[in-house]
Amino acid sequence: MDARSLTCMATKADGGSALRVYALRLGPGEELFSSLLSFVEERKLRAPFIITCVGSVTKATLRLANATAENTNEVIRLQERFEIVSLVGTLNKDAHLHICLSDKDGKTVGGHVLGDLEVFTTAEVVIGEAAELQFSREMDARTGFPELVIQRRHDEAV
Repeated sequence: MDARSLTCMATKADGGSALRVYALRLGPGEELFSSLLSFVEERKLRAPFIITCVGSVTKATLRLANATAENTNEVIRLQERFEIVSLVGTLNKDAHLHICLSDKDGKTVGGHVLGDLEVFTTAEVVIGEAAELQFSREMDARTGFPELVIQRRHDEAV
């Protein structure tokens, strides 16, 4: 087990799924998005999601909310010091994360994470996994985007 992670098991609610929890800390200069995807892939997590994240970044590449399936190029590239106010979403193979960042004046900007989240001082992340589920994505004709599909895991090794 990675020295930066801790795993614990919570009880499952009726009809729900057991919860596994992983915690990690990333340091200055590490790329947050790809590090999270590597963490998930190395552990073969099948229904991972962000529980919480605090820290700071010096770079971010985001797609803004006005993007449509026909025009997904509404992208901003930020390069200054930001506090991570919120980071939420699913971390399966085709991760879907949204972030909210605040600048030195407290002004916020947020959007769909495309990458380039370079850690400034730290990123303290808690990842959950719904142990009996698996996440995937399928193209949705209504939205024009690959949308989340939630299924029960078929194996019993959870």
